[in-house]
Parts: sequence; C-alpha cells; structure tokens
Amino acid sequence: MEAFLTALSAALAPDAVLAVLIGTLIGLVFGAIPGLTFTVVLALVLPMTFTLETTPAIGLLLGTYIGGMTGGSVSAILLGIPGTPSAAATILDGHQMMRRGKASLALSTAVIVSTIGGIISLVVMIVSVNLVAKMAIRFGPAEIFALVLFGLSTICGLSEKSLLRGLIAGVIGLMIMTIGLDEIDGVQRLTFGTVTLQQGVNLLVAMIALFAVPQVIDAFVQYYRGELQSIDAKDVRFELPKLKDLKENFWLMMRCALLGTGIGAIPGTGGPIAAFLAYAHARRSAKGEVPLGKGNIAGVIAPETANNAVTGGAMIPLLSLGIPGDPATAIILSGLLIHGLVPGPMLFIEHPDTIYGVYIAIIISYIGILAIQLFGIRFLVQLLRVPAHLLAVAITIMCGFGAYTFRNSVFDVYTMAILGLAAYGLMRARIPLTPIILGIVLGPILEKEFRTALILSDGDFGVFVSSIPAAFFLLLAALIFAMPAVKWLTKSRRLEAPENAPVQPRTDA
Repeated sequence: MEAFLTALSAALAPDAVLAVLIGTLIGLVFGAIPGLTFTVVLALVLPMTFTLETTPAIGLLLGTYIGGMTGGSVSAILLGIPGTPSAAATILDGHQMMRRGKASLALSTAVIVSTIGGIISLVVMIVSVNLVAKMAIRFGPAEIFALVLFGLSTICGLSEKSLLRGLIAGVIGLMIMTIGLDEIDGVQRLTFGTVTLQQGVNLLVAMIALFAVPQVIDAFVQYYRGELQSIDAKDVRFELPKLKDLKENFWLMMRCALLGTGIGAIPGTGGPIAAFLAYAHARRSAKGEVPLGKGNIAGVIAPETANNAVTGGAMIPLLSLGIPGDPATAIILSGLLIHGLVPGPMLFIEHPDTIYGVYIAIIISYIGILAIQLFGIRFLVQLLRVPAHLLAVAITIMCGFGAYTFRNSVFDVYTMAILGLAAYGLMRARIPLTPIILGIVLGPILEKEFRTALILSDGDFGVFVSSIPAAFFLLLAALIFAMPAVKWLTKSRRLEAPENAPVQPRTDA
C-alpha cells in the first residue's frame, strides 16, 4: 500500500501529469499524419527524457505511445488514409461513415472505444501479468506462423463480392513484400539489379499509395468532369455515439479488447494483426441495418478497441520479461534502461512504485486522449467543409512529405506514385485494395516465422502441428478458407436442381 501511495503521489505531481499530456498530444498529432508514426516520434522524444525524473520520463514515453496508437484513426476516418498501420482496418467503415455525413460520430466512437479497450487491457495486465507473460512466451515461430496465417485468412471476408479478386489482391500484397533483401539469407529478390530496390517497399509508403493516391486521382477526375460531390456543410456537426449503440456492441468490445490484449502480449505481432482479426470477427458476428464495409459503427468499434488493447498487452512481456513486442515498445524499453530500471520479475519486487506509476500514467494518458480528442472533434470535422479538389491538393502534399520523411528517401516518393497509379487501375478493375495491405502487413511476419520454425526443426514440417496453439490456429485458418468453397458448391447444386422441376406423370400397370 505504501508503494502505491508513493507512486500515486509521484504520478499525480504537476510535472508528471504535464509530461503524460504533452506526450499524448504529440502522439495524437504524429499518429494522425500519414507517414509520421508514433514509432518515429518516440525516437524523437526519447532524448528529451534524459534530463527528466523517472516518473515524468516514463509518462512522456507512454503518453506518446498511447496517443500515437489512437491518433491513427483520425486520418483514417476523415481522409481514408491510415495514420498508422493499426488503423488500416478502421478505414473500411470509418471512412464510409464520413461519406454519409457521420464523421463526428465515427471519430467520437473511435476515441471512446479506444479508451475502453486500453483500460480493459490495463486491468488484464494488472491482474494476470505473470500468467499472460508465461503463456505468451510459449508462442514460438510455429505458433506465430499459424496465428498470422489465421489473420491472413480474413482475406476471405475482405474480398467484397468476389473471392477470386480478393485472393488476387492478397497475392499482389505478398509479391510486393518480397521486394528487397531477404532478411535471413541476404539474397536480393525482385530488385532487377537496382540498388535502391534493395531497401524494399516500406509498409507506410505502400499504405499511403494504396489508400490516398487513388482517392486523390478520383477526386481530380470527378472535378474535371464536373461530377465531384461534396458533403453538405449542414451535415458537418458534432455527434456522440448513442448509449444504445454502445450497449448493443458491448460484448463485441469486450471480446475485441481481450483479443487485442492477447495479440499484444505475443512478441512480434502487434496492432495491425489485432485490428484485422477483430474486424473479421465483427464481420461474422455484428448485426445492423448497414452491412460491414458500408459504414457500420461496429466496423469502427472492433478494430479500434483491439488495436488500443494491444498497448496494454505489449507492456506485459516488456515489464515482466524485458521482451519488446515491436519497435515502439523497444524504445520504451530503452527509456526504462536509461533510468536504471531493468524489466523482469525483479522489477516488480525492487521497484513496485515504478510499476504502479506505469499503471497510473496509462490511465492518465487515456483520460487525456478522451478529453483532447472529444474537444478537438468539433474542429476536426470542419476539415470536411473544404472543397474536395482543394483537399486533394493538400493530401497530395502531405502524402509526399510523409513518404519522404520516413526514410529521407526520394525513392519512396517515386514508389508511392507508381504504386498509387497501379492501385487506381486495380480499383477501376474492381479488385479490393485492403487484401493487398493485409498481404504486405502480414507477409513478412508469415515468411520469417515459417522459415525460422523450419530452421529450428531441421526442416521438419511436423513442427507446425506439434503444439496445441499452432494446430488450433491452422485448423481455424483451413475452415475459414474452406467456407467460401462450400458455399459455392452448395449454390451450384441448388442451381442444378431447380425447385420447380416438372413432375413426371405416374403410370400404373
């Protein structure tokens, strides 16, 4: 109790609260700008913590991390461009809600469920940190491969009307991710002798190209034809989700929060996998007059709850085992080490006040996010009053800046332009773009874990069914891939045997 009161006093000190709120605001801004992710801003903020006391320093890093994860939904909903990879699934329904004049509702729903998901993951982290850490550490390459393959099976749900087009899009995404140097063997793949292609296609550059450039081209084409439609200024108003909608989706939030916490606790996974798995779950279970993919509020609730629950889940192996799950938590680990805190079991014994301080800082950060974003929605939605063709010009400049600044490479700007033109052609051919992103996001993890598992097992494919989690996720993936084929066969048999077949007259001997 004494350690908790000490941590509470330190965490609620004015400098500590200010540090958390500043980090939250910085994370929100950088998370909302395509190409400038919270991982980048965490690297920029880390040197600022050198001169701070331990509690404000950790609070600044945690606020930036959590704010950045939440901020990606802003540009995803308003512009149709995910600010972070974790917000890619939010576009599917969030941007459609914006087109229907429900931008404020989508933004407010996103921040509310993000807060709920983050708080639930914190509660899970507090009550079961040791248990979850022990379970997560048992996930080796074979188990992670099976989990990612299960995530890749959501292509079946993102294929819109044609499964074949969805599979084509997924294969295109997997082909794009193979460009560059092989991480394991260092072999050049699809570089065609070009040195610049050895760096590969960056995920954020690909997301900007696939989501932003086709919209910009389409806006200019419609403006040239005089067909450009803009949202009526009367529809741009502040709106909060109804309590009825939150109640109807309460258990969906709970399930997605637990899903996100579990995914976040497994090193090497992260927000994008949790968001797409949650969206696939919502597609199978959510109800409503509007189908998912057309502006259903459940399509915002599920991915935003899950990807923010990842923040609490990712802190479990970080604090209990000293294992960062992604680059962002690796930077937070650096901040802990800089201030003389070594994550591991002894941290909970020797510095319980620090652990309590982390919990309190996470709560303050989510409260700050909720207050800042709900207050800022009134101003954010005014962006929709800007004529679409002028907004397209601003988006073009912002996307070029974001693509360049991530690696300070002009080549990334060219890559963005080329992929964007190709994406516009695919969109005109009615090939969905989301499975391409899914292939690019999950492809590197899928390949790496598959090859690592085979290396560790000396080429024995039995390793992928040697554990219950691996066999379970592989079975789920096989069932999901098989379901469309079963439906197609059932439909074909019904067509071959019409209900109104003529009845042959009976003849008695």
